Amino acid sequence: MLRSIPEAARAVVPPVSRENGAGPAAVLAISRQDETRMTGWGLTKARSMGRVAEVVERAGGSPAKVFRAAELPLRLVDHPERLILLRDQLRLIACAAREIGDPALGARLSVEAGILGLGALADHVLGADRLDVAIARANSMMGTLLQSSTRIELWAEDGIAHWTYGVTDRSDEGRQFNECLALGYMLDLLRRFIGPRFTPLRAAVAGPPLPGRTAVEDVLRTDLGRSARALVSFPEAYLLAENPAPRPQLVEPTGREAIPDDLVGLVEHLIRLELLSGRPALAPVARRLGMSARTLQRRLVLRGITFEQVARSVLRAEAESLLRQRRVSIAAVALDLGYSEPAHFTRAFRGWTGLSPRAWQRRSA
Repeated sequence: MLRSIPEAARAVVPPVSRENGAGPAAVLAISRQDETRMTGWGLTKARSMGRVAEVVERAGGSPAKVFRAAELPLRLVDHPERLILLRDQLRLIACAAREIGDPALGARLSVEAGILGLGALADHVLGADRLDVAIARANSMMGTLLQSSTRIELWAEDGIAHWTYGVTDRSDEGRQFNECLALGYMLDLLRRFIGPRFTPLRAAVAGPPLPGRTAVEDVLRTDLGRSARALVSFPEAYLLAENPAPRPQLVEPTGREAIPDDLVGLVEHLIRLELLSGRPALAPVARRLGMSARTLQRRLVLRGITFEQVARSVLRAEAESLLRQRRVSIAAVALDLGYSEPAHFTRAFRGWTGLSPRAWQRRSA
């Protein structure tokens, strides 16, 4: 059934399984996370949303209003590598679409940004010499370099390749916007290898009838149907398509870059997100997770740590990172970390390291 799939893709497309009436075998879930460690909350990099503030402003909307409605800091647009909850991304795109009355916004964001907008993931994927290898890298590196709580799989049957996408996060708001966003990135990758006029045999989103379907189809340049999961189908032979402009090969990402799937790691990133609004505190982080401050603190204590300890660790790491930038003033670092006065930051930093910020900076030179 899959004999024509090249060896490089065979790691991503295992043989079809029909045991117990099963359909084609699912291939490579993005993150094979330990079920005992999974938090249930997906994370994604801010860059996955494309230039959402710019698009909203260009359409006459208010980016500040959109970010406020989604309970996210507007400063996030200047930090594309910052991790946010996947459900917050879904909510933000839904709020932005309502603000400017654009049902095709999810697709528009990814089509305008293109896969190059995905940063390190794009660099690895576009370094592949063939489409099958590019898709294999996208599938295997997504959970490390861009987004967790996501299943992206490739399988083939009867000469047709099917590339599917779906998020496993529990949030429903904005899910179809997210799928259209993903389809835009997937189609851009396929067109880079197959040709700019490529049209899939089939493209689909999951769930109820898609509002504004015609507008979305115009942006994606393909008809859209409905399926159990978002997908793009195309002739299996296209998996052998060569990359007309391969990018330099990069070193494989390490585990240190992986998006966390444990509660402590999740809280660390939400504290970094709160820094864009001011000094991080327990209550807003807990609220973002949909739990009380007391519940979050209890769950952290069960893991041998308190929120205050996590916050101190994050603040120290962020402070040291900023201080390594020689041209940044102590006052600017204090402001970035939510301190109202540089003296308060200096006192805290001395408590963490035993040195003043300036002395630490000189020692690390």
